[in-house]
Amino acid sequence: MADVVPFKKPSLKEKHRGNTLCRNGHHKWAIEKANQFDVKYGKLVTIYKCSRCGTLRNELT
Repeated sequence: MADVVPFKKPSLKEKHRGNTLCRNGHHKWAIEKANQFDVKYGKLVTIYKCSRCGTLRNELT
């Protein structure tokens, strides 16, 4: 019979790591440099992306 490897269940703290902050509105915004020009309005746009959850936020400059 083969050896059985016991796996450790992730604790609740490890499961929600970083997600709790974003749910409470504390995102970690980083500027996404791929798209900087909005075709519809013809203006420069700064796009921020949360590095934890991936939420996008736009700001016209």
